[in-house]
Amino acid sequence: MNLRSIYLVGAILGAVIPVAFFVSFIMAEGFDLIAFVQGLFVNGAAGGFTADLLISSFVFWIYMFSKKQNGPKPWAFIGLNLCIGLSCALPAYLWVASKES
Repeated sequence: MNLRSIYLVGAILGAVIPVAFFVSFIMAEGFDLIAFVQGLFVNGAAGGFTADLLISSFVFWIYMFSKKQNGPKPWAFIGLNLCIGLSCALPAYLWVASKES
């Protein structure tokens, strides 16, 4: 399996697995954005993971915007990052970027 295929599998898994958790949350709590955000910081472990992902996402965004002509346009990947998560957006970006080079 080549690296590009690994990026694609990572993007698919990075979409399916978080969405399964999001659907589970919505089934249990309804579409309650306040409860969702509170759950992100419910304890130190959850808060640490959340902070880690927020910082990593911000750095990813800076990286994408710094690439200008050398990489894919960042807006779709920012959308993926905000709607699903970094686990989908980053490998999807790498998959598209590896196609262009």
